Amino acid sequence: MRTLIRPTGFVDAPFGHDGKVARLAGGLNWFAMAELIVVDGDRRVSTELLPVEGVEGRLDESTAAQWQALTAPRPPLQLGQRTIRLDQPQVMGIVNVTPDSFSDGGRFADSASAAAAGAEMAGAGAAIIDVGGESTRPGATAVWEGDEIERIVPVIEQLSASGTAVSVDTRKADVMTAALDAGARMINDVSALTFDQRSAAAVASAGAPVVLMHHQGDPESMQRDPRYDDVLVEVFLWLEERIDAAVAAGIDRKSILIDPGFGFGKNVAHNLELMNGLALFHGFGCPIVLGVSRKRTIGALSNEAPADRRLAGSLALAFKAVEQGVQIVRVHDVAETVQALKVWRGLRDQALTPRV
Repeated sequence: MRTLIRPTGFVDAPFGHDGKVARLAGGLNWFAMAELIVVDGDRRVSTELLPVEGVEGRLDESTAAQWQALTAPRPPLQLGQRTIRLDQPQVMGIVNVTPDSFSDGGRFADSASAAAAGAEMAGAGAAIIDVGGESTRPGATAVWEGDEIERIVPVIEQLSASGTAVSVDTRKADVMTAALDAGARMINDVSALTFDQRSAAAVASAGAPVVLMHHQGDPESMQRDPRYDDVLVEVFLWLEERIDAAVAAGIDRKSILIDPGFGFGKNVAHNLELMNGLALFHGFGCPIVLGVSRKRTIGALSNEAPADRRLAGSLALAFKAVEQGVQIVRVHDVAETVQALKVWRGLRDQALTPRV
């Protein structure tokens, strides 16, 4: 058996609470309570809620490492000449150069229009533009890597030439290499380097940051009947294994980001449980990326609203994420999300300013 630590009991300001609150991942959030989750195999067998000042006396070697990871600052991402601070939430804009993505498939007729959209997102405040050439929506089929490369490389070249920080959304080693050669500086792999056995070596050789995302099944079948005994614990343990595998392949742990994979082999209940437990994943010491924008769960909770009418739900989930310290939210609606997070940041700044 082992114990996992989930921060909870978030407070508006730390002042006057010395020793009673802890700072989450060096960011703008402070927590006063921690849930100790005892795990046997892949499910929790007991939980205990403790105040922060009572946690340190309960730490063993394993949980002490978790506690250090939960509270340590995350260093900034260096993507080419761009430095992305992770002590505050950042926005990653989505550019899908595909005919069949669930929300914006077919929106961009050519590379110039896709690059222009990415540049507009960057101008609206997106710190990173994530370019993808293969849809991984539920039911999607795999795309030949040559087609994927042909779709994304001109877009990445145009965006990177303008100084934009670009990541590439792909599962394939050859596409990763082509994207990095074109100017991308980060890999976002929805398969967590499991789809292509050469991908880990490609990432390690390039020394690029990589996002490892949890999934259950492949895009063609992942939403048919996803099952978990304990989704929060199982996703945590699976990501732990993928981090270890990436490090064993030569990838610097400091270059690893993680994504719990909202909607990838998960039903509505699974997604909501993950959202409520997001702070647990800070125990890896890795920055967290979360893609919840316009996802199916929002429609399921709002009278089956279509994808292009899910902005309000997307913002609600983004707020839930950043309140739990998520460093990067991946979104379609960049300008609206950036504005919402500026307001959130204003509230946090006021709360973190001592009264005199």
